[in-house]
Amino acid sequence: MASLKRLETEFPILDPDFQSFCALRGIFTVQDFLIRDLQSLVADAEQQPSSERFMQAINQVLYVIDGLHQPWLNGVDLMEDAQKNKHVLSTGCEGMDFLLRGGLRRGQVTELAGPSSSGKTQFCLLTASTVAYKHMGGVIYIDTGNSFSAKRIARFLNQISCPASEEMQPRVLQEVMNSILCHSVYDIFSMFDVLHCLESKLKYQVMCRGDNDERLIIIDSISSLITPILGSSGSQGRALMVSAMSLLKKLAHEYNLAVLVTNHTVGGDGGIPKPALGESWKTLPHVRLLLSRDCGSNTYQVSLLKHPSIASGKAAKFIIND
Repeated sequence: MASLKRLETEFPILDPDFQSFCALRGIFTVQDFLIRDLQSLVADAEQQPSSERFMQAINQVLYVIDGLHQPWLNGVDLMEDAQKNKHVLSTGCEGMDFLLRGGLRRGQVTELAGPSSSGKTQFCLLTASTVAYKHMGGVIYIDTGNSFSAKRIARFLNQISCPASEEMQPRVLQEVMNSILCHSVYDIFSMFDVLHCLESKLKYQVMCRGDNDERLIIIDSISSLITPILGSSGSQGRALMVSAMSLLKKLAHEYNLAVLVTNHTVGGDGGIPKPALGESWKTLPHVRLLLSRDCGSNTYQVSLLKHPSIASGKAAKFIIND
């Protein structure tokens, strides 16, 4: 296993100060890091004067460790996995599902970008409701802006299950809503904590039962967590951004989850909105969608910017009843 000192050349965040911090705890190599109690190490790092930088370094080492365990898969393996495990999850929007040939695909990260008040959160809440009810799967909803609404979830569930008249039975409503777990996070390190805890939970479920309960991860909005570190940390911020996406891709692929993240937009050429977070980000998601909303209505338009198996440039309209 590589020493931390050797990794410093490729990852400057693993500087002598961090190496000294680790050495005092008997950590000199990646292997030492693997057998160390992570929670104890994080607690120690948070007490240091350079706590923020040390937390970035710890996440960088975790990213390196993740990269060491990527399996080699041939085309036959990938095809069999796609046919057996990488099914699509309906979003609850006919237009969106038609555009994406069924909905969000498990094993992929889908980015939904759009300006403020364009309907990104509405779509996330509807998708969470649909997956929890129709696919009977767990949803992990990471809320970065206090936008999660249990009341909206309940309204969507009633629309999905009983579009004509009566409301969903209270017992069923409670059961479905219990499968949607919301975590409020306000910085990227808190998000890493939630995702690493989720990974441990998924590993345990697979080890005990051979399958896991979760079907979907939603992060609304991931740009709220990434933009601050890009502005202040330079290359270190970009490394954390890539590390976050790598972890999401790993969870999506290994545990057959669909991942939906939202992003804000900035002005592009000719003032046309484009997804934010820059050139380093745009290659990371598997699927990229651009959302807009007709002013004063509940009609939305979505354009396909990137997809591994569908030509970009296609668009669709749909309605979300609030």
